[in-house]
Order: sequence, then C-alpha cells, then structure tokens
Amino acid sequence: MRVAINLLTDDPVNPSGAHWFWTRVIPEMTELLRDGESFHLMVSPKSRPTHDYGSSVEYITYPWSNEKRNLRTLSEHLYSPVRLPLSGIDVLNTLMAPIVKSAPKLVVHIKTLHAYTTPHAISPPARLYRQLSYPRTARLADAIILNSRSLVDEVRQYLDVDPAKIRLIPEAVDHDLFRPGDRDEAFAHVSRRYGVTRQFVLFVSSLWPYKNCEGLIRAFAAAKSDLGDRQLVVVGPGRDVEYVGQLKALAARLGVAGDIVWVGGVPLEETVHFYRAADVFVYPSHNETFGLPILEAMASACPVVTSNVTAMPETAGGAALLADPADSGSIADAIVKACGPEGERLRARGPERAGEFTWAATAARTLDVYREVHAR
Repeated sequence: MRVAINLLTDDPVNPSGAHWFWTRVIPEMTELLRDGESFHLMVSPKSRPTHDYGSSVEYITYPWSNEKRNLRTLSEHLYSPVRLPLSGIDVLNTLMAPIVKSAPKLVVHIKTLHAYTTPHAISPPARLYRQLSYPRTARLADAIILNSRSLVDEVRQYLDVDPAKIRLIPEAVDHDLFRPGDRDEAFAHVSRRYGVTRQFVLFVSSLWPYKNCEGLIRAFAAAKSDLGDRQLVVVGPGRDVEYVGQLKALAARLGVAGDIVWVGGVPLEETVHFYRAADVFVYPSHNETFGLPILEAMASACPVVTSNVTAMPETAGGAALLADPADSGSIADAIVKACGPEGERLRARGPERAGEFTWAATAARTLDVYREVHAR
C-alpha cells in the first residue's frame, strides 16, 4: 500500500494548525507501517525542509505549496493525475479531489468548513473554489476523516455525504512539549523575552476576526476592575494588518491599550511558557472544528475559558469554563471566575482531560482508514 499525503496546502513561512497536525501524526504512523506499506509526501522545495522524517518516507516534489496558493492549486489538479500514477500511489490523502482521478482510492481530510460557516473569513475567490470543490470531493471520497462531532454535523448540514464514509478521529496534544511546569520559571522567561511585566490573561491564536480577539478585548476591559493590574497578553501572528489595527484602536478607545502586550507570532515550543505562566487562557472563537490550543493549555495546567459553541465544549469536556462568544459580559464573568475561585479546580482537571488525547492514537486510527479503503 503506497499512500500519498498532500502537504501542499500549508504555507511553509506561516505554518497552520494542519502543519503541526502532520508533523506529529506522520512520525507516529511510520512506526506502525508493515512490510509493503509506504508514505509518499507531496511537498514543494520550500516546504520539504519543514517535513524532514528521514528515510522513513519518500517525497513527491511539486513546484509550489501554499506560499503561491493559485499556482499550488493549479499544480495539484494538473500534475497529480500524471505524477501520482508514476509513483504507483494506491491511496491519496488530500483536502480537495483533483479534477482527474489520480489514485485508485481517495481519503479526504477536512479540518474546517469556513467556506460555509464563516465565509467572511476567507477571500471571495477561495470561498467560491471551496464551495464548488467540496461537494464533488465528498462524492468521490472513499472515506472522509473529521476531527469532531461538531464538524460531522457541519458536513452533514452543508454537504450531501454518505454517512458511511465519515470517520471521526479527534486530534491530540504533544504531551512531551505541553505539560505542567514551574510557573515562576515560565513567568521569568516570558517577562525577560517578551516584556510581560504582571500577572496576565492569555490569548493564543492567529488574529483572524472569527477568533474573536475583539470580544476578548471588550471582556478584558469590562472585567478590569475585578482583574486588578493583570495584563492581557496576545500571542499569534497578525496576518490581517487592517484587522490588527482595528483591535489596537479598540483597545485605545476602551482605555486598556497600556495593559495589552502584543507578542506576535512565536515558535510553537515557546507557547508552553505562556500557558504555564498565565492565570487563564481565553479562547472565545466563534467557530472551531476542534480547538487544539484548548488542549495545549489544559496539558500545561492553565485554566481555560472558551466558547459554548461548535466544537469547543466537546474538546473541553467539562474541564473549562464556557462563555457566549457574542456576549463580552459572559466572557468577562468567566475570566474573573477562572482567575479566582475556579482556578485551582481547572488547573487540576485540565491535564486529566488533555491526557485523553494522544497523537499515537490519532495516528493509528488514521492509518487504519488508509488500510481499510485500500483493502476494498
């Protein structure tokens, strides 16, 4: 069984959640390969260095990955039907089916349906492409891997999918990296390196509008009198420069600009220091199909406040405080509780909940799907 895994949809300069998913799952899956089974990773010259797994995998090189989105999409559709058969690929794991069938079996890995659920979050051309491609891809797929019951519900709502194709496989957290640690040491690290000077409320995410940093800023301002001199620390790249400007202007209007530390993007391994040092991690997104930062914070023994919609309650599993993302007062109340009487309970419960999710289990179940469709 020769499996091609499409890694081209990630921008090697700005890695997404999908990048971190595959960097954890692929090494785990390679440990489980049997004789006659192999992985062939679809990469570009720029993305290949970010997927170095040694001799345990082979590579199929395409001209572009998502740093050139339109060209990448074109090459996926035009090059795959020629190149993948040359490598004898039996199963193709991808997001969108190529225009021409490129492998005998197709496994589709869907991580979001933003084209339908939060259409304003993506550009009109990308939205149109996805809305045209998803229905066809769902029809052609032999199996569709989804990471939460919430996403299963969305797929059933927006796409005409045979339920027998759906495979629910939750994501996981890297327990070697995200684990409880010394809070004082973590605070000293973020203070020295990133200019954090006081106890703080934490937000970790790319600054897209649907992630709702705006709602968090409003909640932080509303709760300021109850939070003492705590800061709000915002960790994550601001790729939408106009939106980041709007957030900073909002903070100024609400009188909290001096209490916010805008850290920007940091390497994944740096985020654990923020989680360990924070009084609470707040993830008030309007829409998530899994919400991996929730588990990262919990594994690090950081109290979590997250939204009561889509997949976030499912991922939190009773180990977080839930709030209405559309109501800054609701978010504010939850933050105050997490910084106060609920904090210790959440610190104890979080690692227990995060411990239920391992990349080894995710990898084994994903590999089982490849074997299942190949055997048909």
